Amino acid sequence: MSAPLTPLTHGTYAVDDTLGAAFIGFAASCVVYGVLSTQVYSYYERYPADRIPYKILAAALWVFSTADQCFIGHVVYHYSVTNYANPATLFAKPVWSLTLQVAVGSVIGATVKFAFAIRVWRFSSHNYWIAGLLIFLTFAQLGFAIVYTIKGFELPNLLDLPSLKTIASLSLATGVLTDILTAGFLCYYLSKLRTGYSQSDSTVSSLTRYAVNCGILTSAFSLATLITYDLLPGKFVFMSFYFIMSKLYAVSFLATLNTRTLIRGRGTDNEQAKSTFVMYDTGTRQDIRQDFFPVGGERSDPEVVDIVKMKVDVHREVSFSDGNHGIQQMPSMSYENSW
Repeated sequence: MSAPLTPLTHGTYAVDDTLGAAFIGFAASCVVYGVLSTQVYSYYERYPADRIPYKILAAALWVFSTADQCFIGHVVYHYSVTNYANPATLFAKPVWSLTLQVAVGSVIGATVKFAFAIRVWRFSSHNYWIAGLLIFLTFAQLGFAIVYTIKGFELPNLLDLPSLKTIASLSLATGVLTDILTAGFLCYYLSKLRTGYSQSDSTVSSLTRYAVNCGILTSAFSLATLITYDLLPGKFVFMSFYFIMSKLYAVSFLATLNTRTLIRGRGTDNEQAKSTFVMYDTGTRQDIRQDFFPVGGERSDPEVVDIVKMKVDVHREVSFSDGNHGIQQMPSMSYENSW
């Protein structure tokens, strides 16, 4: 069903461009939320002995993502079911869940970006300037999002969202810049870890591809949200991307946790004692070559196998005939050898 609405300033507002776009965003976010839930389940199943901070962080991201998904569902239900066939509701004050969803999604994104900033700090041999820049941009975007949330509660009309164009553009542009810089720095410092050994270089290549893919995916959705928000005022096309974006960050983080053994080409997921936590471990050539890192990221010494002395007794019996006394048997001889 498509019905033209009375424009707020200019143009025509259609249900397809507003509620339809929001519904598409909700449906897509349900799929991504399912992927995230699967990742969380796999993480706790694969790494039951992982460090507590990582377990808490994974659980927190899932809880916030669940709240985010509930808010999105409430938005779609409010405008599509509760106010069915009442497009005039678009000219009313925005529903509270729509505004809160912005804040919750921003917290998820900021948490993951902060974690990746720490990762860059590790691989850059503790370069505080680069890590500080990424952390500054992360919290700057979070600050813009909080301001947007506060002003969103003050909007008298849902279709007045374009009036927050400046603050929204700053927030989204900062997010795009942060994602690109994070991926770029990771690729640069990972390239310096190449050792010439095929196994370690293969690991570096895998990490580099992963960093690029995550950076491209999240920055692409941020950029798409920015473009549609600025170029399509009065329409909710941007929601199709924004509803998905925060959960993509959470998925990228959980995927990093879950691939700590697989990315190194190990045999099974349960090989925890000799896996590298590439998220937080120090990035040096020596670290890349070592196989003795616990899942939690603390360096441990290689397990030394005690050399056990083995006693080997060799018995030889020699029989001969002297022609006079018949068959004679020599005493057995014992040889002892230690390894």
